[in-house]
Amino acid sequence: MKGKLQMVTAGSIKTHIETSMSCELVHVEGDDGYHFSAIIVSPEFRGKNMVQQHQLVYRALGDRMKQEIHALSMKTMTPEQWAESNNQN
Repeated sequence: MKGKLQMVTAGSIKTHIETSMSCELVHVEGDDGYHFSAIIVSPEFRGKNMVQQHQLVYRALGDRMKQEIHALSMKTMTPEQWAESNNQN
């Protein structure tokens, strides 16, 4: 169909975040094209609270967050937090 928006995929969100931010890990899930969940590990999150971390991701996604992605739940961590959470398992 002409003019139809391309459906957003978890892979396209992952790629967009990885190319816009310095990340050690980006894992995105969601298969309905509208609702997604992500785990993002980035050194850019150091010294920032959760709201500031999420704002960095929203900025990285830009207009996609306003126009194409209906909902994105995020778990954001620094590399140190990620390592610590994996050592507890």
